[in-house]
Amino acid sequence: MSDDDVEVRLRDVVEADLEFFLAYEHDPEAVRRSRFTPRPREAFLRHWRTKVLGDDTVLVQTVTVDEDVAGSIVAWWDGDRRFLGYWLGRPYWGRGIGGRALALFLEREQNRPLHADPVGDNTGSVRLLEKHGFRRTGTVRHGDDEHVMLVLA
Repeated sequence: MSDDDVEVRLRDVVEADLEFFLAYEHDPEAVRRSRFTPRPREAFLRHWRTKVLGDDTVLVQTVTVDEDVAGSIVAWWDGDRRFLGYWLGRPYWGRGIGGRALALFLEREQNRPLHADPVGDNTGSVRLLEKHGFRRTGTVRHGDDEHVMLVLA
């Protein structure tokens, strides 16, 4: 199902967005799919304020749908590699919103190659990245979980 009539936009993150991001990170189904352990509120806010918003090499945008906060999309450096990550709230899954947001973000984020490593079981995320030109290069383990390595050249 796609919501072709909704307006998907990217904008700079504002402080009030962090509460939405926190709630989305703690959604039980999102945790299951991403295999990401949600952080306690203060650790979450500290991470976002210092490592994301406080780092001028990070490109981060809030994804909005008809002006409602739907999630975030971010690119950051890990050593000499640039990575991409995103998180959408469950009400926005399966509606084509992630694809539209990713297309907008890739117009802004010009660094290539761009890497992503979603958990292998998150087939929706892997498919989304592949639809936007990312190619599988292998797998990597993070703890007990196998992640698919993808690269956009």
